[in-house]
Amino acid sequence: MQQYTESTTIGARLRILRKWRKMTLAQVAGLAGMSVSHLSNIERGLSALDRRSYIAGLAGALRVSESDLVGGPHLSADPLQSEPHSHVSALRQALTSAELGESAVERARPVAELAELLAGPVEHAWRSNDYVTEGQLLPDLIDELHYHVAAPADEAALQLALNTLVEASVHASGLARILGYADLGHVGAAKAVDAANRLGDPVARGRAMYMFARSDGRDWTRAARKAEAEVARLQPDATSSEALQVLGMLMLNAAMAQAANLRLDAARAWLDEAAEVARHVPDDIDRNWESFGSTNVKIWRIKVGVEMGEGGRQVLDLAKTIDRSRLGTYPARKANFLTEVGRGLAREKKTRDGAVTWLLNAERVGPQRFRNLSRVRETVAVLMEQAKADAGGRELRGMAARLGIPY
Repeated sequence: MQQYTESTTIGARLRILRKWRKMTLAQVAGLAGMSVSHLSNIERGLSALDRRSYIAGLAGALRVSESDLVGGPHLSADPLQSEPHSHVSALRQALTSAELGESAVERARPVAELAELLAGPVEHAWRSNDYVTEGQLLPDLIDELHYHVAAPADEAALQLALNTLVEASVHASGLARILGYADLGHVGAAKAVDAANRLGDPVARGRAMYMFARSDGRDWTRAARKAEAEVARLQPDATSSEALQVLGMLMLNAAMAQAANLRLDAARAWLDEAAEVARHVPDDIDRNWESFGSTNVKIWRIKVGVEMGEGGRQVLDLAKTIDRSRLGTYPARKANFLTEVGRGLAREKKTRDGAVTWLLNAERVGPQRFRNLSRVRETVAVLMEQAKADAGGRELRGMAARLGIPY
């Protein structure tokens, strides 16, 4: 196979893989369920390949992995982008070196102290887009939680260790996925599910399955089934506010999976169900699990809408329904919101200039997150191609440089 570098656009990789398979544009487009003209625009860097449905369809058509198509983790000279990756090796070791009931360390801090570490500094780092700190703290935390699961002081200590391990593994999975390590993200999610099953708590299992279903991007039909099955499993036990929050996030997961599966009516139905659940919990971005509430459902309407191909004024109108001042205390949620609006605005020529402003604001709020997301790099790379670099504006060229995109 012809070699390519991390700086190559996804469109260029797609063309290389298509020619390697000796397939025509029409053959690949037909198998992937898209038009020949759109596929041609993607190969030439004029349209972004950032929809999960198209990525999965093209990977299937070419019989390659999604990582082969979109590229894996990338490292640049920018320390804010690259430094979080320095902790991935230790995180991988922590997630793979011990099965549940085994311990890879000889001693550990008290389990209550570990629970406080997760709820305090680790959670704060995640909310602040500080993946360096989170990556530093998680490996030892996971190792020491395994110690307490293997040799608990009593039943209460075991329950606390398992519950904390579920959430620590969810954190690890989310961090790995953002940095581009899909395989490790799946390992972390599977560990969370194992701990939740041992705990026997349906709400903890729902938290774990939220990440486990999200990590399965190779088959969106299967991902949708997982999310929907977990909704059905959790519903009888969803009597508390916490349980409703987890249930609502699983519904949002189902909406995204169905959007990626091109079942748009099903995606919209799940968004509406999540909105109904949100009516029964406080709209508390800071305290609710994964910030579930009416505001977060509105953000997911944008995320799912962008996945379904919405853009331009549609996305901007949805963005206007959100009180942005309420996101100021949760930088990760704000960065996510700004990024998705920017990606949607980049879809249409009339709103591309506005897209750059939204994307720059997202980068300012969460540079470590922004500069590590493959879908962001793809959007900016296409914006650069559309603007032909020299006419693209200083701010766009600067953003591209920080993302390691050549121009």
